[in-house]
Amino acid sequence: MDERELIEHAYRAREYAYTPYSDFRVGAALLTKSGKLYYGCNIESASYTPTNCAERTAFFKAVSEGEREFEGIAIVGGKGTGRSGNVCAPCGVCRQVMQEFCRPDEFYIVLEDGKGGWNKYLLKELLPLGFGPENLR
Repeated sequence: MDERELIEHAYRAREYAYTPYSDFRVGAALLTKSGKLYYGCNIESASYTPTNCAERTAFFKAVSEGEREFEGIAIVGGKGTGRSGNVCAPCGVCRQVMQEFCRPDEFYIVLEDGKGGWNKYLLKELLPLGFGPENLR
């Protein structure tokens, strides 16, 4: 699956976001090594702390169904329901979850560039010197 197609899937996932407080809607499309796709959206809570990001929603759905090998993820987000044109990078907590389940030198993250294109990063670029399972061996 190419980057543009993965971004389109992230936009579909974004439609399900539950954001009554911030109106900042995020969608993620997570691609497994076997080619299966998992959607995630952000889900807010009135007390904010239990809010869950789109990226973690996608990962937790996939892992809860037995997936353990991931290829890449596309993330889109912004205010309102339209296409925002903003770059929406994963937060630090989401990057740490990615580190748990992905090879930082292989797993890629696709972010729209705000101009109709996208940028593709390796996890190791967005989380340099990340702490993962290999550090505990």
